[in-house]
Amino acid sequence: MNIGAYVVDTRDGRIGRVMGCVGPCVQLRPPGGGREWDCPAELLSPALPGEVLRARVRALNREGRLP
Repeated sequence: MNIGAYVVDTRDGRIGRVMGCVGPCVQLRPPGGGREWDCPAELLSPALPGEVLRARVRALNREGRLP
């Protein structure tokens, strides 16, 4: 996985941006920022552009609702 690429964690469908790799796991971060999580590399699939766009819009909408 290339750092900066968007992928889907097939365990739960979350989309994340690849931040790095540690051993067999890839470190992912949500498109709008937030807490990283680890996923085994074999359980990732490339994210389609539409999936990434939807995830980014959700993150922007969430930010707009914060006080």
